[in-house]
Amino acid sequence: MKKRILILDDQRAILEVVTEALAYEQFEVMDISLGSRLFDAVCDFRPDLILLDYKLADTNGGDLCRQLKDSPGYRHIPVIIFSAYFTPADHVNPGGCDGILYKPLDLESLLSTVYGFLDGQAARTPESA
Repeated sequence: MKKRILILDDQRAILEVVTEALAYEQFEVMDISLGSRLFDAVCDFRPDLILLDYKLADTNGGDLCRQLKDSPGYRHIPVIIFSAYFTPADHVNPGGCDGILYKPLDLESLLSTVYGFLDGQAARTPESA
């Protein structure tokens, strides 16, 4: 069965690139652009992983992540926040997220991180790409 990934970003170009890359890898992908739709989408789609932008037009991704992690029904879902507002040196964990990707997104890092969370391994090796 295909793993399901939900992506929330308010930039259409990022949604298109990430959705296409993940669909190419045979994931089932749903994308949304409004934070207000997140909980309905999680309930309907039942994702195995959530990719969540930190700064959204209608809300804050860190706040949404905290709400997910505080919910007994959703806290088990890994949440990866991506943002241009943090660097690896910042040592932040917005909303109790499980991982952070830094914008601009590097597709190899994205895929490696996604496979790492979904496979329960640290990262996918280049040979398995």
